[in-house]
Amino acid sequence: MKSISKYWYQPVDQVPFGLKILSQLFAGVSVLRRFSYQYFSSRVYRAPLPVIVVGNIFVGGTGKTPLVIALAELLKKQNKAAGIISRGYGGKAKQWPQKVTAQSDAELVGDEPVLIATRTACPMVVGPNRKLAIEMLLAENPQLDVIISDDGLQHYAMARDMECVVIDGDRRFGNGLLLPAGPLREKQSRLQHVDFCISNGLAQAGEFAMNLQLNQVYSLNNPAQKKSLQWFAGQKVHAIAGIGHPERFFKALQNNDIQVSPCAFPDHHHYIAENLRFEDGAAILMTEKDAVKCQQFHADNAWVVPVTAQLDKNFEKQFLVRLEQIPLVQ
Repeated sequence: MKSISKYWYQPVDQVPFGLKILSQLFAGVSVLRRFSYQYFSSRVYRAPLPVIVVGNIFVGGTGKTPLVIALAELLKKQNKAAGIISRGYGGKAKQWPQKVTAQSDAELVGDEPVLIATRTACPMVVGPNRKLAIEMLLAENPQLDVIISDDGLQHYAMARDMECVVIDGDRRFGNGLLLPAGPLREKQSRLQHVDFCISNGLAQAGEFAMNLQLNQVYSLNNPAQKKSLQWFAGQKVHAIAGIGHPERFFKALQNNDIQVSPCAFPDHHHYIAENLRFEDGAAILMTEKDAVKCQQFHADNAWVVPVTAQLDKNFEKQFLVRLEQIPLVQ
């Protein structure tokens, strides 16, 4: 994939012809798949509660997880009980669906679900079959008012009442081509049919800005031990990240005057103790997504950098208005 992805941010005329042909075939299959579910509605499962999908058309990290957490918190403030479902990508459980809590094993259910469950304390179920995940979620939590689907924009077997798409404000849409010639899962025209486009960074016309704020860091071994991020200013640190776009994390630390020695791993990386061992003894800074898989290594010099999504107030208002327009009983 890396050998192909090098073309994703280059001019289209530099992309090999063969990849362009494959991209066109992928686009055709994507369109046919979507319309097949639209025209054969009997294949689509509709939950008895409103379903909000938070997804993207871009391969790799755009900021869906922080937005899911922020929406869950926003709904809590409105006294609405939200449940969350996700695919559980990277999880190695032998049976699905799986209930997720803050104590769940990230190796079994996935790193992002454990992070979401920890931050929101919302009921959460993961599994590749969204229908089964929703049924388990509702069976154990009949008090819920709304369901948030972490990812699932292209999971057309699941009906949805609202779609929120996250756009990378820096990388945007790369060369604008679909896989494998470009980084897109669907054409940009798909965005004309969603409810909200949220840009992680600078927003363009028709988009709402979402800014990720780095919060007070805490010790991996002892979360009660906290420090200001500014405490690390001027220091050399080892920054590790196994996320979709690790450069964003490294850049955010550098913007806080921290001397970063970056160490990027593949998204959903399976950590081993050696990944956290550096001879110079400098502090290690990591994302919360990485932290849920590294706690068992007891690295005394490792610190976790939480991220909170700051949402556009106009988006929050319009989101809540749109939610109220969805029938509660379907």
